[in-house]
Amino acid sequence: MEELHGIVIVGGGISGLATALALHRKGISSLVLERSETLRTDGVCISVHANGWRALDQLGIGTELRETANSITGYQNVWLKQKKTTLQSTSTEIRCLKQKDLIEALAKPLPPGTIRFGCHVAAISADTGGHCTLISTVDGSTIKAKALIGCDGVKSEVAKYLGLGIASELPRLTILGIARYPHGHPYGTQLLQLRGEELIVGRVPLNENLVHFFISRPSPSKDIDATAAKEYVLEKLKDQCPADIIEMVCDPEKERLKTLTRVWYRPPWQMLFGRFQMGTVVVAGDAMHAMGPFIGQAGSAALEDAVVLARSVSRALPGGVDVVSDDREVHEKISAALGKYVRERRTRVFMLSLEAFVTGSLLTAKALAKYLVLVPILIILGSESRRNANYDCGRL
Repeated sequence: MEELHGIVIVGGGISGLATALALHRKGISSLVLERSETLRTDGVCISVHANGWRALDQLGIGTELRETANSITGYQNVWLKQKKTTLQSTSTEIRCLKQKDLIEALAKPLPPGTIRFGCHVAAISADTGGHCTLISTVDGSTIKAKALIGCDGVKSEVAKYLGLGIASELPRLTILGIARYPHGHPYGTQLLQLRGEELIVGRVPLNENLVHFFISRPSPSKDIDATAAKEYVLEKLKDQCPADIIEMVCDPEKERLKTLTRVWYRPPWQMLFGRFQMGTVVVAGDAMHAMGPFIGQAGSAALEDAVVLARSVSRALPGGVDVVSDDREVHEKISAALGKYVRERRTRVFMLSLEAFVTGSLLTAKALAKYLVLVPILIILGSESRRNANYDCGRL
């Protein structure tokens, strides 16, 4: 069976749903192909900085999401070995959202039928006419798309089609979780980060009753299984951390969710020279610019992508893809629009990727020479980091 659609989005996570919603706000329909059988609400949390909130406001869901999470007002950094503590107030908006709240808020305004669940993409190819992209699914059906947007994450099939390949893995393991305090927690609205020996622990209040936490350690092996990996990450916790941190992570009465994740990234030079577009095929979100969690910008950058991409397409085709009957004209206009999107995003995602890459590399740096190279770069990026968090991707 073969179907013809205007814009097809592969991946129904944050990036894919945000892109579909941005296009919908501009009166342009799309089809989202999602592997899972339901909305992917099983993630833990995502930090959204001011730049991300500006994008959410353009998508029309910022106000409702702000009601689910308190604004972070300060950072506390603690170096356990050196017994050193620094305090810093926040200068821009930052809140930590449950991924479930964000995914549901992005999906709710979409027209029925926009998301096709249980759709596994097996292969991508160009049709013989050159004006469409053929998407083959594992059930044997073929979807013909006038435009294809890959929002399918770090192992993106669309990125492979463009020659980008899958993202690289940083040798680091992270446990993410949410702790529930039924009678309220004592941490206010301050983000805490503890640095110990081969150990980083973070604590981020969501609201008065929920606290997000993460624990991260260098990975001892690529082949370590999930159970052993969790035990490995947690084994230094009791030796190094205060009692309230141990209770937050280990107390079964407080724990609501705890999951192990690995760190994926695309190196900064791929942001400068990688091919993000070929004709009417393009990537966004982690498929385009996977970055480690070290600066908390991956989700916000994906939301920016959605706004910029939809704006570019709507300016090229104000009435949508289907109002132009000539396939060649549609192909040319979409190609130009996606090219504009890539040009606008390339420098932006390079700067974010560079900062995340340097920060993550410092965590694994063992050689003094590498450390001496990375630290000055991070110092130079210090003021740029504040500008990155206060970035405005513009109106939809």
